[in-house]
Amino acid sequence: MPVRAAYLQFAPAYLEVDQNLAAVESLLRSVEADLIVLPELFTSGYFFQSKDDLERVAEPIPNGKSVAALRDWADSLGATLVAGLAERDGDHFYNSAVVVRPDGRVDTYRKVHLFYEETILFEAGDLGFRVFEEHTAAGTSYRLGVMVCFDWYFPEAARTLALRGADVIAHPSNLVLPHCPDSMPVRARENHVFTITANRHGREEKEGESLRFIGMSEVCAPSGTILTRADESADVVEVVELNPREARDRNINAHNDVLRDRRPATYAATSEEGTALESGS
Repeated sequence: MPVRAAYLQFAPAYLEVDQNLAAVESLLRSVEADLIVLPELFTSGYFFQSKDDLERVAEPIPNGKSVAALRDWADSLGATLVAGLAERDGDHFYNSAVVVRPDGRVDTYRKVHLFYEETILFEAGDLGFRVFEEHTAAGTSYRLGVMVCFDWYFPEAARTLALRGADVIAHPSNLVLPHCPDSMPVRARENHVFTITANRHGREEKEGESLRFIGMSEVCAPSGTILTRADESADVVEVVELNPREARDRNINAHNDVLRDRRPATYAATSEEGTALESGS
């Protein structure tokens, strides 16, 4: 049986957690899917004016109001939800994504590669890249990996998830760089996985600086084919059917396999992570 997978794209209102939860609940109404991916920081907005603003909206996981809402939606829809949240863990703050199942179980990924002013607001993720064994209501199993937004810029992120067995990579995002929508088909193809990028749209400003979020959420197949892509400024939920077994055959031809043919011993940088330059003979 296929996995019905979806992205949800909308424009979160800055710091308006209740308003954003209501907007997502409205968009999710009557959606029939097994896996639904929501944007990064979907309850809070992205371009924080101050650390105080972040502290106002950051929540403990799994005990915050946003996870409670996600649990309710997962239960009512019979779907697994992946969603980006600002996480508070004591005095520490993370740009996180939660995986919430219909039975209420919650797992967390903390964003490893922080972008722009995230580097002065959040701590880099400390949980590693994680892959979870999931099941649809019909009993189809699939392996779900999670990364967040700017992780796409580093091929090692998606590759690590593929090496750990991911069939599908959920990718909550708040994209402002124009390159990602055309890069994710490459990430899908080079790792032979499905990818689901759930982006937001809209604009946020701070002290005369403006960030425009580019929308264009998309689902990519292991072949690199874009199965569906949203407009740049649409509130939309798109559902596509995926066969997770398609991701597990990583043969390029009768003699090559995209993961088996790796030669990790030849890829090592110098001990100082620099470039090893050699003089000509």
